[in-house]
Amino acid sequence: MKDAYSLILSSIDNGQFRPGDRLVESELAERFGVSRTPVREALQRLETQAMLKRDGRSLIVATLDHNQLAELYTVRAELEALAARLAARHATPEEIRVLAGMVEEDAAVIHDSQALARANRRFHHQIHLASHNRYLVQQLDLVHRSMALMARTSLAAAGRGEKALAEHRAMVEAIASGNGQAAEEALRIHISNAFETRLKEEARLQAERPATGIDNEV
Repeated sequence: MKDAYSLILSSIDNGQFRPGDRLVESELAERFGVSRTPVREALQRLETQAMLKRDGRSLIVATLDHNQLAELYTVRAELEALAARLAARHATPEEIRVLAGMVEEDAAVIHDSQALARANRRFHHQIHLASHNRYLVQQLDLVHRSMALMARTSLAAAGRGEKALAEHRAMVEAIASGNGQAAEEALRIHISNAFETRLKEEARLQAERPATGIDNEV
């Protein structure tokens, strides 16, 4: 059975708790069927990890601002590029077949952005594992944990799902060929395109918000 920390973290990751949502100790304890003490400890741990932040006396799921988003994508690109390069060197034939199979299976959920987002996380995690570097996997787990603080997936943007799958295929082909440089480049292109899509979506949503005469921070 998962502990309170894992349960809350999973709920943030799968979108049950979204950025800005208030988390109440007593409600969480009842929801997960655990006592309040482990919930309190889990909330303190998540606050320390910047997954939660204070809003008065309450704790809410944190939101990433523009600078944090840019910083996160920069770190993600560097670490995932390294994972792809190492995967091209160390991935077993079985791991490569699993990656290729994931791409083909994910085509079935191309029009379901939430399902595709979950599939995307599984695919990237499989590349991390194929790097056969436990310390890199640990750091990437932390990065992808922070990715859960994004309110929307870039895969919801029109046409992004199809392009992302094509990029995934290019990554698998490069890893399968053992070409570390090509795998790294394919990964960097993928992350760059995802970041650009997210920035465009944020700009579009900002433009659609009613004018208030006040400049709102994104």
